[in-house]
Amino acid sequence: MAQRVQDKKPKRNKTAQSWIDDNVAEQKVRYRAIVKEMEDLWPQRKKWYAEFLKVVQTRGFNMDGDILVKIPKKDVPKEPKRKHKVVF
Repeated sequence: MAQRVQDKKPKRNKTAQSWIDDNVAEQKVRYRAIVKEMEDLWPQRKKWYAEFLKVVQTRGFNMDGDILVKIPKKDVPKEPKRKHKVVF
């Protein structure tokens, strides 16, 4: 099979690899801090979600202009069972 350009990657020097490793470590620290903040907010966010879901089921939301659409209970998203609920 023919060699393609995307199959060959250049070797990284030690300085570049060290820079990448440092940045990855910093990103992991920032990610853990964000997750901690979001997890600490979870009880309050759970209330906000419940209020929002109640409004869209009873009053509805603006679909177009002054047209309100109510969301049936069967279409309301369920709380995920995963550890991190950052994007629920």
